[in-house]
Amino acid sequence: MADDEKMALEELRSVIARLTAPDGCKWDRVQTPETLTEYVIEESHELVSAIRAHDADEVCEELGDVAFLLLFITHLFEKDGKFTLTDVFKKCAAKMIHRHPHVFAGATFANLEEQLKAWEQLKKEEHENEGRPTGVYDSLPRGLEPLARAYRIHSKAARHGFTWESTEDVEQQVETEWLEYMDAVARQDAGAVSHELGDLLFSIVELGRRHGLKANAELDAANQRFLARFAHIEEGARKAGKELSEMTLGEMDALWNEAKAMEHDAADASTACPTAQKTGADEKD
Repeated sequence: MADDEKMALEELRSVIARLTAPDGCKWDRVQTPETLTEYVIEESHELVSAIRAHDADEVCEELGDVAFLLLFITHLFEKDGKFTLTDVFKKCAAKMIHRHPHVFAGATFANLEEQLKAWEQLKKEEHENEGRPTGVYDSLPRGLEPLARAYRIHSKAARHGFTWESTEDVEQQVETEWLEYMDAVARQDAGAVSHELGDLLFSIVELGRRHGLKANAELDAANQRFLARFAHIEEGARKAGKELSEMTLGEMDALWNEAKAMEHDAADASTACPTAQKTGADEKD
């Protein structure tokens, strides 16, 4: 770490120490690791949004906000004598070295799939040594959003061989779930409709995973596209001197299609914002 980086880190740590001192900020002084958890989630979402928007200035700011919270939480545990920031960094470094024997210990793997299986086995050994549960899903974060959680469930199941043999099999499963959903709707069975919709979404998440796509991110992108197109409809209404309630569906559809065409033109012309790399490999966790 360069000297200026060390100084910047120490400066932020000193800011936190000052804020939590007896004569510091009243709000910061009463915070606990538990009260800060919601802020970690909120700031992490803002960081993700900035990254997906390819806004480097915003990413820089949001990284700082997340870093502040992580250092704040570490400071609180350090005050209670639980661990220090040095402990955090050393434990993380040791864990990464242990889980990457192909980088640090000369191990070799035939392919990425074998590497990820080894990663799971190393995690299991670590948890056994620490006396922690070692089930496949014991390390699955409880706070994950449902779509992200479903992705992880499929990923871990696939890593242990419990999955469909081919993408075509998954496509057939999605079709089956769709038909079961439609049948439940036709029967007007509210409980079954709810059940089958969940199964359909769960299967679609796996279909996306097979194509290197994360449903959570793709749905977020679809949400943003909808909001941008709807904003174009609202702008069109303002220009026409109308309220949205005064517009016909045909008028709104025309503006919607106009917004879509503008998106396609912008995508064709743009080379400045690279799209996220799609890969069929699951991430480590």
